[in-house]
Amino acid sequence: MMTLSQNYEFWFVVGSQSLYGEETLREVQSDGQTITDRLNSEGKLPYPVVFKGVMTTADGITKFMKEANYHDEVAGVITWMHTFSPAKNWIRGTELLQKPLLHLATQFRNNIPYSTIDFDYMNLNQSAHGDREYGYINARLGVHNKIVYGYWDDPEVQEEIGQWQDVAVAYDESFHTSVARFGDNMRHVAVTDGDRVEAQIKLGWTVDYYGVGDLVQVVNAVSDKDIDDAYTKLAAEYDFVQGDNSADKFTHSIKYQLREYLGIKKFLDDRGYNAFTTNFEDLWGLEQLPGLAAQLLMRDGYGFGAEGDWKTAALSRIIKVMAHNEKTSFMEDYTLDLRKGHEAILGSHMLEVDPTIASTKPRVEVHPLDIGGKADPARLVFDGSEGDAIDVTLSDFRSGFKLISYPVNAHKPEAETPHLPVAKQLWTPKVGLKKGATDWIQNGGGHHTVFSFGINEQQIQDLATLYGIDSAAID
Repeated sequence: MMTLSQNYEFWFVVGSQSLYGEETLREVQSDGQTITDRLNSEGKLPYPVVFKGVMTTADGITKFMKEANYHDEVAGVITWMHTFSPAKNWIRGTELLQKPLLHLATQFRNNIPYSTIDFDYMNLNQSAHGDREYGYINARLGVHNKIVYGYWDDPEVQEEIGQWQDVAVAYDESFHTSVARFGDNMRHVAVTDGDRVEAQIKLGWTVDYYGVGDLVQVVNAVSDKDIDDAYTKLAAEYDFVQGDNSADKFTHSIKYQLREYLGIKKFLDDRGYNAFTTNFEDLWGLEQLPGLAAQLLMRDGYGFGAEGDWKTAALSRIIKVMAHNEKTSFMEDYTLDLRKGHEAILGSHMLEVDPTIASTKPRVEVHPLDIGGKADPARLVFDGSEGDAIDVTLSDFRSGFKLISYPVNAHKPEAETPHLPVAKQLWTPKVGLKKGATDWIQNGGGHHTVFSFGINEQQIQDLATLYGIDSAAID
């Protein structure tokens, strides 16, 4: 299970005013608590909602927003205008708010009570224009807020709130995302490079370099007992396929990958990193390129980028947070099927695809890598899954960062690949391979991506909005 920096929660406040009297405000308070209790009990929200009361004055709202800023466990604020709340009261507090903001445009009742409706009811239930007054001031302030519209007790509305919660938490986790680069970027490659200072300013990511020798010291210090224990656990989780290897070579390759796994994990944990990169051109002192090791670390929730690709390493960590580490992997466009009726991209990498996307039980195999000049590495071999997924990348231009994505139909391979023993995932952009790939290339999208069955296109756009960066949704 992946580790987050906080036990997150979201604060919920309801806007009103004193014009309609104390009885009305008591009803507003009661309705706000009812909604909160229902949202928390329905099980559709990944994080709890805490009701913080009714806001009626500028001073009260400003104090509340300041308090939200200074509580680290608060990942965002949810607001609703139950009655007509004069939006000028919200200006100062909203300007000071530094957390994601969701405007829930709803109404306590989902119907119009034609036979009993009177002015008392109208005075109490004024969300229809209260939310518009509030929305105007947010638009005027240029706030990057999310609006969820609809009846608060409808499942689809609750699911939309929950999806936004995942984005808000991922945004906060961005400022706790630290990437350890073991070695530099692959030589002469453009798309994996970028401005690390700008990434920290704009996205919150810390990206640090370490020579591979720094890692080798930690890897070599891993105890044989810890490796043997990890080997026993691995054998219980996955199928071991010795193939043409001798028993000694097969066991040694797996145990060396487990040495790397435990060593990299200790290095990252001891220094506060939750993402990392490797580079097959920079393996001084290592027997093998981390393959199985990288796959197991991704399974544990760490972000990863091959060939020194720190942007994808950080992005994979963020999307894993959004997806609760379910069915999300580092990916690379590998090769194409261009036959009519079969158009697809085969995604894979030399070794490093996350087993959370597997549809078949992964097999531990040992084969030559034919690149990097090192010993044959162990890796997990499996087929990916079928269903709706999304493919996302982050490109860096002098004008700024851009998130590029498209929704895809994910497929399993049409046949076995006995001479390509790697993890594989096929997909076709929902707009079609020709248009999807053309638009991707025209937007400057790279070959390294994050592939996820656990998030959707709207969440990527909401994340780009919170970051204040450009996005290209190819759909």
